Amino acid sequence: MATLFSNGRLAEAGPVDIKVRDGRIEAISAAGTAPVQAGETVVDLGGRMVLPGLVEGHIHLDTSFYGGKWIPHRPCTNGFDVRERVSFQHENMAIAEPMDVRARKQLELCIANGTTAMRSHVMVDASVGLSSLETILTVREEYRSLIDLQLVAFPQSGILTSPGTSDLLDKAIEFGADLVGGLDPGSFDRDIEGHLAVVFGVAARRDVDVDIHLHDAGLLGVFTIEQICARTRALGMEGRVAISHAYALGDVAPDVAKRAADELARSGVSIMTNAPGAQSFPPVALLRAAGVTVFSGSDNIRDSWWPYGDGDMLGRAMMIGYRSGFYTDEELNAAFDVVTASGARALRLDGYGLKIGAKADFIVLEAEHVAEAVVSVPRSRSVYKGGRLVAQDGNLH
Repeated sequence: MATLFSNGRLAEAGPVDIKVRDGRIEAISAAGTAPVQAGETVVDLGGRMVLPGLVEGHIHLDTSFYGGKWIPHRPCTNGFDVRERVSFQHENMAIAEPMDVRARKQLELCIANGTTAMRSHVMVDASVGLSSLETILTVREEYRSLIDLQLVAFPQSGILTSPGTSDLLDKAIEFGADLVGGLDPGSFDRDIEGHLAVVFGVAARRDVDVDIHLHDAGLLGVFTIEQICARTRALGMEGRVAISHAYALGDVAPDVAKRAADELARSGVSIMTNAPGAQSFPPVALLRAAGVTVFSGSDNIRDSWWPYGDGDMLGRAMMIGYRSGFYTDEELNAAFDVVTASGARALRLDGYGLKIGAKADFIVLEAEHVAEAVVSVPRSRSVYKGGRLVAQDGNLH
């Protein structure tokens, strides 16, 4: 039977009634005008704001320590170094709770905060093979009714410098991963073309999307972005490729960043940023103005990379706005878009949004408008997946 959500408020439509049937939005009408059919359930939203489900576009379910024993952060010995951080991660994971336990805790944290769709990177390399992916695939099945979860086969230890990883990436897709990933082709593998040839080769053979970690700064990072864009266009993969982090875009001159932004827009390559602390990050406003899809994610939550993270994408929108110098309502709406509609576009989600025919995935909270929700980050929220209440006030229902 259908459920009628009465007396809710949409950002642009005012008070409305929302009718949901079979997990999708069947109708949206002015509040008080929707007829109630016999047997239908009515949920009074009490005039609260209804917002689309939050999109967690970049997370690592296999490496978080959230909810377990506190593991102190170890700084790199001589500045940020990906290889050293990976080494620390291997040591820490050996003493942490079992991976499936940790993944469940992190998933439940994110769902309780309003995330209804997620993309997680999962380690695939010679040290773990496909075991981490197998674990997270099992957990994904358990939570299928609560969240839509994409998995990226992530070569955390490189590809060319980690023998056998190229074959493992291919097998990972066959095994159940949805995307193929990459990691710093220039600084880590020291062979941009060779690294990208493997990543895009798997993507072309398996017909899957690409999401590449790129920490490399300055002109090396920008050059790598240009090469990713070129391969994207050559394979006709516009709209199917994302670059995560892309720190370089935040530490080059504005004119260089603008040229890169135009290239990204022309190639349909999305950029993920979590606005990390003490680190340059992509200029969100400049990229959006050029037509680039910018989305976001928590990235690491209390793991070997940093001790922060709360799994709240509304809080992440606030952080992006804060670090980007967003103050006007229009800018704050843009920060919200980064964690909702733009995330859905980057992840190519089916049936996203508050519209007829879309999945009934939404959150309900107290705020006058979107701008206020971004700056106040209300903690009291009701989370609906397919029209079913799955979390309330920070707890799974």
